[in-house]
Amino acid sequence: MTDTVDKLVVFLAKRDGIDKLVKTFQYVSKLVHWHVEAAHPDIARRAKHWEVASGLSRKAFRSGRFLTGFNALRRNPGSAPLFRFLAVFANAGEMVYFFFDHLLWLSRIGVIDANLARRMSYISAFGEALGYVFFIIMEFIIIKKGLVEQRKLEAMKDEEQVRKIRDDRVMRLMAVAANIADLVIALADIQPNPFCNHAATLGISGLVSAWAGWYRNWPS
Repeated sequence: MTDTVDKLVVFLAKRDGIDKLVKTFQYVSKLVHWHVEAAHPDIARRAKHWEVASGLSRKAFRSGRFLTGFNALRRNPGSAPLFRFLAVFANAGEMVYFFFDHLLWLSRIGVIDANLARRMSYISAFGEALGYVFFIIMEFIIIKKGLVEQRKLEAMKDEEQVRKIRDDRVMRLMAVAANIADLVIALADIQPNPFCNHAATLGISGLVSAWAGWYRNWPS
């Protein structure tokens, strides 16, 4: 492995596990704050501090992650024209999300103008939502192709390859679950509404995404 971007992406990817752990902290504390806010304000205050600290920590851990989307487009945008089209929008959305998320973090901690935070948050969430929509479509296309291939292999009684396709499908369904959950969170920033912005919706969505990520990243 001699390519610098490849090395950097592999290095950055090692933080996915800690990100999912801290994401669990973030959204568990959000649910705790919502549940005890009226009856136990002191506990709610501490839970809120934990949630905010976890959110800011995750933004720091994600420094440089916008390069992942860039490298995916540079290295392997897909073989079929449709898949290349979807990959461009999915990875471009992810790049916008992570890049402006870095600026949002700098704004929140006071390195740059704090008044920029709302604008950075909106742009980041918009790119995030765009990326998730196209990633979800890509996953369903691959799942559909896998089902077709599985039926052929079952007719040939190739159990080993059938098992691999089934395992891959589980991982892709976990990715879809995480992307849908994160899409709900992004929509709460883009177009605030009573459903998406409710603490229970955000907390449950965050935990679905985090735990799907735990499953996908846990060493087999």
